[in-house]
Amino acid sequence: MTGAEIIVQVLADEKVETIFGYSGGAILPTFDAVFRFNDQHRRADGKSPIPLIVPANEQGAGFMAAGYARASGQVGVAMVTSGPGATNMVTPVRDSMADSVPMVVICGQVPTHAIGTDAFQEAPVAAIMGAVSKHVFLVTDAGRLEATLRTAFELARTGRPGPVVVDIPKDVQNYEGTFAGHGQLPLTGYRHRLQAVVENKLTDEACERFFTMLAESERPLIYAGGGVINANATRDMRHLASDYGIPVTTTLMALGASDTTHPLSLHMLGMHGTAFANYAVEDCDFLIAIGARFDDRVAGDPARFAPNAKNIAHFDVDVSEVSKVKSVNWHHVGVLKRDLADLLAFGKRIRFNKQFSKWHEHIAELKHKHAMNYDRDSELIQPYAVIEEINRLAGGEAIITTGVGQHQMWAAQYFDFKGPRLWLTSGSMGTMGFGLPAAIGAQFAQPSRLVIDIDGDGSMRMNIGELETATTYGLPVKVVVLNNYGDGMVRQWQKLYYKGRMSGSDKSLHRKDFVKAAQADGFEFATKLDRKENLPQTIKAFIEFDGPAFLEIIIDPDAGVYPMVGPGLSYDQMITGDWIESRVAPSDDQPGTSEMF
Repeated sequence: MTGAEIIVQVLADEKVETIFGYSGGAILPTFDAVFRFNDQHRRADGKSPIPLIVPANEQGAGFMAAGYARASGQVGVAMVTSGPGATNMVTPVRDSMADSVPMVVICGQVPTHAIGTDAFQEAPVAAIMGAVSKHVFLVTDAGRLEATLRTAFELARTGRPGPVVVDIPKDVQNYEGTFAGHGQLPLTGYRHRLQAVVENKLTDEACERFFTMLAESERPLIYAGGGVINANATRDMRHLASDYGIPVTTTLMALGASDTTHPLSLHMLGMHGTAFANYAVEDCDFLIAIGARFDDRVAGDPARFAPNAKNIAHFDVDVSEVSKVKSVNWHHVGVLKRDLADLLAFGKRIRFNKQFSKWHEHIAELKHKHAMNYDRDSELIQPYAVIEEINRLAGGEAIITTGVGQHQMWAAQYFDFKGPRLWLTSGSMGTMGFGLPAAIGAQFAQPSRLVIDIDGDGSMRMNIGELETATTYGLPVKVVVLNNYGDGMVRQWQKLYYKGRMSGSDKSLHRKDFVKAAQADGFEFATKLDRKENLPQTIKAFIEFDGPAFLEIIIDPDAGVYPMVGPGLSYDQMITGDWIESRVAPSDDQPGTSEMF
């Protein structure tokens, strides 16, 4: 086989079902091999076994692969050429690294003899990507190509998942050699550390200490992070919560790990978490962190986070996260799904039983008294009302993707998620332009699922070219643009902390006709909603349209995201706005200008 044919055969062996990629000179041999493989192995229905999806931009390919991975739990695959093709992938790779998303990125590279000569479309991919990925390989020995690719998939999906980049010179793609059908690189250190985690099972003594803390507790609370979803441990975490009556709050990345419609679900905590979730964190006496990392959006002031917790337990797969931000007095680093199952089995064996009825009553009161709310009598269209109406039709079963900004937080706050992998957003990196390509990737991963991209006018501009990708492939994605004519989240901060100086956020970019743009890209359903009374029927028609649909909604430009906990502040300094009841007087403490975001 040629090196290019080996690449494609390894993808087939790894059960890759979709490639997202953009062509170019240095990757042409592999693109040709993909074409020939699909032609030779075409299915009875005429479909390709590994379709190659072409975006408008390489960044779109990266976010499509990430959306595919997040929605399916499988490794997403992107394939791009050298130079600008590879550098356009940097942001998606870093985004996936920050959110622990398994992805393999295959980059073409100039021939090995030309590396370092500033050849046409050359970029130092290994140097660039090494800083933002889980690992990067530069394949200069063609005989190691097959083993390298298999190892890349192993690295991407095992341990704490992440993106792996394989940089393959053109001459390596053109080389001819024997396909072994097996083999991986040694990676002795990595596999040794991974094996140590796999072998680190919960002991009876550790389980006994955990249940002793639970027995001593009157107000236990589960704080679940994205690791629960990455580990496919949602069911076991839910059993822990339901078997012992422990309320659950989740991070932005873990929405759906707990069914948000359940009485003991507190939805999301943190900077823009629900007021009742943050108050529950304030009140709990035993915090159980599962696959979460106490990041700054959750624990802005670590010393004052969960101030009444006498004990904190932490489950994770990454030992570096334990006590990194917040000291804990019980932890376990291992395979999360197995460890939670073992913990539950121990609890049944000792017949642990304790009622937390008073705590449940307190939780119900918090949810009632500090419920999410907004100005329902406003004559302007409120973004919260838009999402509530879409949520009523979606019923917590749709895949929701977002860009980044106010619309992202409104979607997180007001949508329900009955299961995992329904909420896809750029968390740690906060990358505008993520929503649309991620929705496309998710629709390929879950073709029968309703997929809705909730976007802002700023985020939509970032990757607006991918509208055509959706219609080209006939994907029934639903795209919502909440248009407040500017960068709303930045404006909100400028109003709060910069005396209303709208530097660069109250854009003069008001000329875009989003509806005409969508129509030009092939959307048969493309309309603008600017009258409140038309909201229910327009959204119903939009959701029920058979095919890709685009809806621009002109919203109240002064609508804000509340609650809000300023960076570096504790939950007792939370700003709840005019429509959500606070239980404390507003604090005078404000972050300085250097602490924005």
